[in-house]
Amino acid sequence: MTVQAVEGGNAAVTARYQAVMMNTFGPPKRVFVRGEGVWLWDADGNRYLDLLAGLAVNALGHAHPQVLGAISAQLSTLGHVSNFFATPTQVALAERLACVVTANSPGLAARVFFANSGTEANEAGFKITRLTGRTRLIAMAGSFHGRSLGALALTSNPKYREPFEPLPGEVTFVPYGDAEALAAELDQSVAAVVLEPIQGENGVVEPPSGFLAEARSLTRQAGALLWVDEVQTGMGRCGDWLASAASGITADIVTFAKGLGNGFPIGACVATGPASELLQPGLHGTTFGGNPVAAAAGLAVMSIIERDGLLTRVTALGDRLAAGIEALGHPEIVAVRGRGLLRGVVLAHDLAPAVADAALEAGFVINAPRPNVLRLAPPLVIEERELDGFVAALPALLDGVR
Repeated sequence: MTVQAVEGGNAAVTARYQAVMMNTFGPPKRVFVRGEGVWLWDADGNRYLDLLAGLAVNALGHAHPQVLGAISAQLSTLGHVSNFFATPTQVALAERLACVVTANSPGLAARVFFANSGTEANEAGFKITRLTGRTRLIAMAGSFHGRSLGALALTSNPKYREPFEPLPGEVTFVPYGDAEALAAELDQSVAAVVLEPIQGENGVVEPPSGFLAEARSLTRQAGALLWVDEVQTGMGRCGDWLASAASGITADIVTFAKGLGNGFPIGACVATGPASELLQPGLHGTTFGGNPVAAAAGLAVMSIIERDGLLTRVTALGDRLAAGIEALGHPEIVAVRGRGLLRGVVLAHDLAPAVADAALEAGFVINAPRPNVLRLAPPLVIEERELDGFVAALPALLDGVR
């Protein structure tokens, strides 16, 4: 279908944006007015293949009819009641997430705190670590856990950290994937080790095989919690409910957001075992977290992923995408990293931002988390032909920039 251009188009709306919005993101590259499935339309009526899914959020694409139906039905029945009260949708989603997190440890107790974003979920995780009686945390070099002061304290990028220092907590950063370095820092003062199973914002970087299992073993020996941030990697993005599941571990804290709501704001912090008992009345809270509409969206997303067999499909599609890009044999392409439909295309030179801009001009939405890495995180419902179309267009995009 086509979309009529908005009066004034991209340029006019962008000018209004810059006049009224805080300059936290810079000028928008486009003004999008509609989405359907894996497609987006801008204010000038142009169509784009969405290979970023709102930074891995729109797991089921745009305007998925069943997610919309679930949200509308819940909102027409009960939209908000505060956390003085419970709702059936809230409880049902918490039960599903608890089962996902304890899949490798059936029967282990798990409890959920609902929030509105990944940053908020990580704030809850941070508070849980403080209740262990220890204050020191170990995070990974290259990490990203959010922009609030607590989440930022766990994020290693100096560009994000330095304007807001001093930050909360006593945080030590160790090289990502280096079990020896982690062991050297772990002692009885450490409350928790926090890590991502794949570092998305660092350019889709995976640790060596066995690192998560070693981290689990080391934290147990030190009496510290293991906290796995699955905000970007969870909810089927990497071919399983948790990207950490294949390692066989069960973490003490797991945080979710992004794909869980398919665009409706939701986050969740799930704690297991003794850690699930640490937050008690008065120690944390939220006005909107766990509202029945967000919970209905999360339940719908999980049900559709399961019903449509998307976990297996994501693995096959991701392998096809990576193989197709590597088979191009282009001199600018060094490697394709990641799993499932979270992929990083590593370039030989720092051309990624320019390539992402060229891709947008050509009708593809991607981004560059690092100067030499392109990130692809399309909706899990994308078709082979749509991925193949991007692969076919990639050499010309690279050549145009070079």
